[in-house]
Amino acid sequence: MPQPKENSPIKRDILFRVHLLYAAFILIAALVFARLIWVQLFSTEVAYNAERLAGRIFSEEILPARRGNILARNGEPLATSLFRYQVEVDYGSEGFDSLRTFREQSDSLAKLLALYFKDKPASAYARMMQREHERRYRVVYRKDTLVPRSEGRLARWWDRLRGEEFRTEKLYDTLRDHTPVPLFPREIDYTEWQTLRHYPILNWNMGMTYHLRERDERIYPQGELARRTIGKMGDQGNYGVEYVFRDTLAGRPGLARRQRIARGFSGRIVDGENQEPENGLDVVTTLDVEMQDVADRALRRQLEREHALWGTALVMEVETGDLLAMANLSRTRSGGYAETTNRALSARMEPGSTFKLAALLALVDDAGMDLDATFDTGNGARVKVGRTTVQDSHGLPPLNLKDAVAHSSNVFFARAVYESYKDHPERYVEYLRHLHLDRTVGLEEFGSVAPIFPMPGMKIWYPDVTLVYMGYGYAIELTPLHTLTLYNAVANDGCMVAPRLIREIRRGDKVVARNEPRVLVDRICSSSSLRKVRECLEEVGTTGTAKQFFRDTTLFKIAGKTGTAQYAQGGIKYSDGYYLGTMVLYFPADKPKYTVLTAMFTRRGLGTTYYGAGLSGPVEQQIVNYIYNRQQEWYGRVEEADEASYAHTVKGGDIAQIRESAGELMPRVQSDKRSGWGRTQVDSTGRVTVTALDEDLHSMPDVRGMGLKEALFLLESRGLRVSFTGKGAVREQSLPPGRKIRRGEAVSLRLR
Repeated sequence: MPQPKENSPIKRDILFRVHLLYAAFILIAALVFARLIWVQLFSTEVAYNAERLAGRIFSEEILPARRGNILARNGEPLATSLFRYQVEVDYGSEGFDSLRTFREQSDSLAKLLALYFKDKPASAYARMMQREHERRYRVVYRKDTLVPRSEGRLARWWDRLRGEEFRTEKLYDTLRDHTPVPLFPREIDYTEWQTLRHYPILNWNMGMTYHLRERDERIYPQGELARRTIGKMGDQGNYGVEYVFRDTLAGRPGLARRQRIARGFSGRIVDGENQEPENGLDVVTTLDVEMQDVADRALRRQLEREHALWGTALVMEVETGDLLAMANLSRTRSGGYAETTNRALSARMEPGSTFKLAALLALVDDAGMDLDATFDTGNGARVKVGRTTVQDSHGLPPLNLKDAVAHSSNVFFARAVYESYKDHPERYVEYLRHLHLDRTVGLEEFGSVAPIFPMPGMKIWYPDVTLVYMGYGYAIELTPLHTLTLYNAVANDGCMVAPRLIREIRRGDKVVARNEPRVLVDRICSSSSLRKVRECLEEVGTTGTAKQFFRDTTLFKIAGKTGTAQYAQGGIKYSDGYYLGTMVLYFPADKPKYTVLTAMFTRRGLGTTYYGAGLSGPVEQQIVNYIYNRQQEWYGRVEEADEASYAHTVKGGDIAQIRESAGELMPRVQSDKRSGWGRTQVDSTGRVTVTALDEDLHSMPDVRGMGLKEALFLLESRGLRVSFTGKGAVREQSLPPGRKIRRGEAVSLRLR
């Protein structure tokens, strides 16, 4: 058999090379596979590069949340927010690299901005944009370098044959300044932006050539009204509702992701990582804008008249404790008055005679004193009580308890409290603590401070002295809010409720949280004691220190107290002549609905008075009159009925006016004349008959049935001196009709 041929050396060499190539391929494949495993499972390079790439492609934008509103009790805004916008242009952006496009677009934009804002010509806008672009985007020479003259092998070979293989080329660097530059002459609102966003450059930008800066501007529609209560946030101070509810009002900002689309352009991505902003909640206060305005005006007017240093005026709703008005005005360096400090909450001072209500409650409810209990007041002389002496500011005879409240006798209350509690002063102190006078009554987060309350065993307690002082409003320090809360408890049938400034938290029309009224003391005294205390407080407005403001009113009756306290704190002595004049009342006295307090701080000699009644009484009178005239439920109402109803009487007077007014209200009007003066008569069918009066100027006319204005005009035009009593229409006249009269003769009218 033939022998197998051995492989030739050439074949063996080829086979070796093939095997070597296979091994190389296998090795390379193994390395690639290992590299893939490393990259996928162990290496951080991929994540790093992906993060860098995402940083170039994606960006994040903070979406601001709108701050919530602060509202009055009826929903009227006290503080609200408006977004303001400003376009800040990045003239160094890559989107402006095309100079031709930039110049065309900026010229068009300049013309439109000049027409819209009307603050400067279009050429000024164009020059501004061109100048800023030249400053922010510059191309500068760097160096010369050699580069191949031609591209491709054949072209470079031919250049080498000719000895022109290279040429000199200048290299430049692009310098970009990305500092944003405001475009508009002022900030704009949202409506304006909806117009301006369609202008050249502003309409094709997608987040690269300019940035829209949004600012949440806080607006106070009521101006400085209740500013200290509404508050502020920021460099000008942190106080009031704005500060206390800062987190509630702030809301939560949102987040939006943007993706780069092309050079100079980006767009917002809609994905799960976007977070829409959550606007702040609305805070509804108890303030009544109209009452706040009236209190502010009345207080400001009185402060200016008396040149006082500061004042506060408060209005509280009896049943709920809602603060309907809280005005705080202090004198500024310029001599005007502004809301700089919330004195209602922070002015902790000796209250003076308004504190006698607390002593009155203790004497009547705890010590069992009767209203007829009498003490000698010294008739203006200094009277020794305990280890000190007490004196009234005006001479008073011996008084019973009711008259002592009305005339605000310091001596009476000092002696009554001392005689009743000298053996057990802690009993008096405990009763005052029962009235919540040793701690705050609420609104601590708004700056309400606790009282300074002396007790037996404390360093500020002096036996047989402190008890006497605490009988008539000294040795203890309260804020006006504390005093108001005590009087409001008497008005509220003995139930002491905490002052309430915030009613609820809302999101739109939906109530998120409600602040219910909070009771501090269920019953401050017994019902019988409360009746006696109210009787004493009512006497203040009829025969006492407040009679000059409320005695003559027949519409309603008030109950309250005036107080004058000398001031001595912080190096100021009593003899320096600083006084706190206060008046606090509730009304109507029979069915109380509102409690009002005014306190003013002054120095003797600055104005006409420093007494509580003279300082604060005019403010109280204006506030009370406004509230009464505003409340329609306190007036008679005209009810609808199926049958026609007519007036039983029509006042006499000018015949033409009677015919006009009665013709609108009554079915028929008859008169023998169309002008002059006449009397009226109404029959059972509603017909009005007008009888003309005698036109003789020397005879007494019959003015019965006329209103006071018409009767006065008619009689005084005939030379008579007129006096009158009562109100309504004239029912009686002292001179009979038809009697001959002479000028200067007196006639009296009785109205009913």
